[in-house]
Amino acid sequence: MLPAVVDPSPLQELELPLPLRSLLSRRGFNRLEDAEALLHPTALPKPEDHFPDLTRATERLVEACRNGERIAVCGDYDADGMTSTALLLRALMPLGAEPIAAIPSRMEDGYGLNPSMVKRLHSEGIRSLVTVDNGVSASEALHCAADLDMDVIVTDHHTIPAVPAPMWALIHPARTPENSPYRGLAGVGLAFVVAKAVANALDHPEAIASAQDLFCIGTVADMAPLTGANRFWLVEGLRRLHRSECLGLQALQRLSGLGEEPLTAEDIGFQIAPRINAVGRLGEPELVVDLLTANQEDSAMNLARRCDDYNRQRRDLCDAIEAEAVALVEADQPDRMPAFLLLAQSHWHHGVIGIVAARLMERFHRPAALLAGDRGGLMRASVRGPAGFAVDQALGQCEDLLERFGGHPAAGGFTVLAENVHAVHERLCSLTELWMHDQQQGRPLCPDALLQLEEINWDLWKAIQPLAPFGVGHEAPLFWSRGCSVIERRDLRGGHLALQLCQGETKRRAVAWRWDQDTPVPDFCDVAYRIVVNRWKGEKRLQLELKALRSHTDQVVLLRGDRHYGAKRTSENGLSLSNSEGERLNAVFPREQSLSCEDPLVRNQDVVQLLEEAGLALGLRP
Repeated sequence: MLPAVVDPSPLQELELPLPLRSLLSRRGFNRLEDAEALLHPTALPKPEDHFPDLTRATERLVEACRNGERIAVCGDYDADGMTSTALLLRALMPLGAEPIAAIPSRMEDGYGLNPSMVKRLHSEGIRSLVTVDNGVSASEALHCAADLDMDVIVTDHHTIPAVPAPMWALIHPARTPENSPYRGLAGVGLAFVVAKAVANALDHPEAIASAQDLFCIGTVADMAPLTGANRFWLVEGLRRLHRSECLGLQALQRLSGLGEEPLTAEDIGFQIAPRINAVGRLGEPELVVDLLTANQEDSAMNLARRCDDYNRQRRDLCDAIEAEAVALVEADQPDRMPAFLLLAQSHWHHGVIGIVAARLMERFHRPAALLAGDRGGLMRASVRGPAGFAVDQALGQCEDLLERFGGHPAAGGFTVLAENVHAVHERLCSLTELWMHDQQQGRPLCPDALLQLEEINWDLWKAIQPLAPFGVGHEAPLFWSRGCSVIERRDLRGGHLALQLCQGETKRRAVAWRWDQDTPVPDFCDVAYRIVVNRWKGEKRLQLELKALRSHTDQVVLLRGDRHYGAKRTSENGLSLSNSEGERLNAVFPREQSLSCEDPLVRNQDVVQLLEEAGLALGLRP
C-alpha cells in the first residue's frame, strides 16, 4: 500500500532527517507543536479530575492504611496483572496497610475474581479488596462481596458491562473524558494512578519509589498504546529503570544480559516481559509477585532463575506445538488452505496456545485459533488476527455456538463444546473469506517513509531514538527501499531467512523471521523493513528486519475508478505519467521542494495528486 502524500515542510524546524519528518506527518503530527509534544511530552492533568471515583477510592485506602487494615489485592496471571499486584503491595505496605496478594490459577480458577475467592478472603478476615487488571465483569463475585459487606475497589481496563455489579469504586479508563491522556492505561497504569493518589494523600511519595518501574514493565508487556499518560510515564521511567530499587527487576535484568545502560521498550518486550509472562502461562503467578516484592538479593536472584527456567520451558513448548501445528496445516490442506486456521489438540497447553496462534497468523497471513482440551468435553481456544481483521466481531457472530468468548480486534478466546468445533470453524471461514479476498491473498503493508540503503547509518539511528518508545499506537518506523539486489541468501534454522542486499555501492544485511520457505525471493526487489540493532559477541551493527518484499519495477499503474494511469521513472528524480488515451505528462521531483511541471494541467489538484502518488510509488518522494 502507498503511504499518504504529505507535506513535511511545517516540521522543518525539527532537527530530523526528511524521511522522519515525513513519517511524523503521516502519523498525524502535522503541526510543529504536535510533533514537539510527541518528542517532549508535557505534564499530565490531575487524575482526580479525570477519574470520577478516584477520590472515593483514595479515601477508603487512606483509611485502611491509617488503621493497619488487611487488604486483598486481587490480580491476574499475565504480566499486567502480576506487575499491578506487586505495585500495590509495594506501595500499600510502607503506607501502613497489610496487603496480601490473591491471584487465581490459570488452570484451576480461570480468569479474574470469582465467588470462591471472595468467600475465602472473607473467612480470613479481609473486608476490603482492590482488583487490578480484572473485576469489572465479575458480576457474581461482586454481588457475593456486597452480600458479605466487603468494600471492593475495581481497577480494570476491560469492557464495562451494560449493567455493572455493585462496587465501592471503579477506576476505569473508559470513565475518563473522551480525549483524556489516561484513556489508554492498562491495569498497571490504573494501579499506578491509585498508588500515587494514596501516597500523596498521606504525604509519603517515597513509598512508591519503584512503582513507576513496575508500571513500565506491565505497560509494555500488555502492549498498551504508547500514547498519552503511558508515553509520558514510560519516557520518564525508562531513564532510571536500569537502576531500579526493585531487587526482582535488578535480578531479571542481570539474567537477561542487560547492561548498565538505560533500558528501552524493546528490552522490556523481548527480554524481561517473556520471563514474567512465562510464569503465568506455565506456573503459579505468586512466584512473580514474590520476585517483584523480594527484599533480599539472594532470594530475588533465586526467584528470577526460576522465572528464567519457566521461560526456557515456554520456548521449548511453543516450538514443539508450533511444529505440530504447521505439520497439521500442511497435511490437512495440501491444495487450499482455509481462510481461517483452526487447529485443535487436547494435549496442547492452554498457557501457550495464544503465542503459537500468533506465530501461525504471522506465518500464513490469516487469522488463527488453537484449541486445547478442557474439562467436561469442552475445548478452550486462543485466537489471533492480522491488522484489519476484527477477532471480537467474528467471535460475536459465533455466539450461538460458543459457551463463552471475549477479546478485542487483534486477539480473543473462547470455550466451545467439542462437537461444535467443526461448525465454529466453518462459520469463521465464511466470515473470513471476504476479508481474505480484499487482501488479495497478500499482506498489505503501508510503510512510513522511503530510505536509500546508504541513509541507514548510526546518525539515522540516533535521530530515530527521540521518537521512541515504540509499541501499540506508536509503532517502530516501517521503512521501504526500492531496487535492491539480493547478492546472498541463507536459510537459517527455525525457518528464518538472511539476505545480503545491495543498492548502488551500499550493502546491508537483512533478516526475515519465520519466513515461508515457499515464498520466492526475487533477485531485484523492493523491501519493507524495520531497522534494529544486532548485538553479537560484544559488537553492534544495524540490521534490517524484513517485513515484506516484492519484485521491483520502474513502472506502476494508478487506479481512479474505472480509469487507469501508467507512470514510469525517466531519470533520477523525474517521471512520466500517461492516461489510457496516450496523453503524457513529465514531472520532476526535487527532494525537498514542490514538484516541477510546466504543463498547465498541474493547476488541477486531481492531476497534482496523481503525480504525487506516482512519485511516492516510484521512490521520488520520501
